[in-house]
Amino acid sequence: MPRLCQTEGLTEDQTEILKAVRQFVDEKIIPVATELEHKDEYPTEIVEGLKELGIFGLMIPEEYDGLGESLLTYALCVEEIARGWMSVSGVINTHFIVAYMLMHHGTEEQKQKYLPRMATGEVRGAFSMSEPGLGSDVSAISTKAVRDGDDYVINGQKMWLTNGGSSTLIAVLTKTDEGAETPYKNMTTFLVEKEPGFGETAPGLTIPGRIDKMGYKGVDTTEAIFENHRVSADQVLGGEPGKGFYQMMDGVEVGRVNVAARACGIANRAFELGVAYAQQRETFGKPIAEHQAVLFRLAEMATKVETAHTMMVKAARMKDSGQRMDVEAGMAKMLASEYCNEVVEASFRIHGGYGYSKEYEIERLYRESAFMLIGEGTSDIQKMIIGRSLLKDYKLR
Repeated sequence: MPRLCQTEGLTEDQTEILKAVRQFVDEKIIPVATELEHKDEYPTEIVEGLKELGIFGLMIPEEYDGLGESLLTYALCVEEIARGWMSVSGVINTHFIVAYMLMHHGTEEQKQKYLPRMATGEVRGAFSMSEPGLGSDVSAISTKAVRDGDDYVINGQKMWLTNGGSSTLIAVLTKTDEGAETPYKNMTTFLVEKEPGFGETAPGLTIPGRIDKMGYKGVDTTEAIFENHRVSADQVLGGEPGKGFYQMMDGVEVGRVNVAARACGIANRAFELGVAYAQQRETFGKPIAEHQAVLFRLAEMATKVETAHTMMVKAARMKDSGQRMDVEAGMAKMLASEYCNEVVEASFRIHGGYGYSKEYEIERLYRESAFMLIGEGTSDIQKMIIGRSLLKDYKLR
């Protein structure tokens, strides 16, 4: 194993799982990632391989046919997968968030209905909170669900659904009228079933098509348009309306650990590519790695990779122990995403003109790393979360 991104205190099972995932990444993902990414082609064979490895059910409890592993195990697996191709980690990320929300907030009937099939990948999850007219201001949500007998009728437009086309179950945040004074208690999460694909995937639910993106290719990112979509009240997550915002924020919190892990994986791969190229490329009669400027750059890159990994591991372990970790998750996400971009750019500079060529993997990483800055909340949002929590902890009496 390489020196960077090692984690102390892992169990034998965790070590074996990570070994299997790393081997899968090296043999099945890295050799085809750049070609599939340039074609914007969905990685069907890779996804089937991840199903066989049990990745879709990694954190789902054994009683629901999952592997019952920790958030730490999951995050370390995501780090390895993103090292191969970040888009693949996106395929399982929103699926994982929906499964997590079901595990922690769903009714027993909802857990029994969905989790065993999510563990095998038969049911694929998508997470829907964002809308075209709002960014980080979730209170401005406009998609509305109105009670009609034993059902709710949903109308509105959602944006940036990862797995929007391939999913069969969407956790959708809507506005409902619960009579609460704060908008956050007038939100409800629904579990919306649909067929995979594009067009009208359920009565009153249309997935228009894939959004063309700068990076994050292969994975299907879509809109979702609800026009009088009818859903049973039994599909309210947890069975009680008005708790959607808090359920979603719990999912986003673990999602931030996931994005931090993805950023760590990209940065680690960028370092691997940079340090390899620096030993192969010669100028002035010696490998460029022996020039002090490049050597210093490699040292800084490795330090940033290791620091981000350490922060990510700390946040995951805190969540696994039951501690509140909004600050730590925000710190890990912010640091890992910013360092990811810096490490990728440094590796890009080491590659020189070749880094600008699509024949070299670093070109793909350069485009992918930008997404880490905005996924699951920008760095500015993380700073707001961190700062507000710190003021409470250090408030003058």
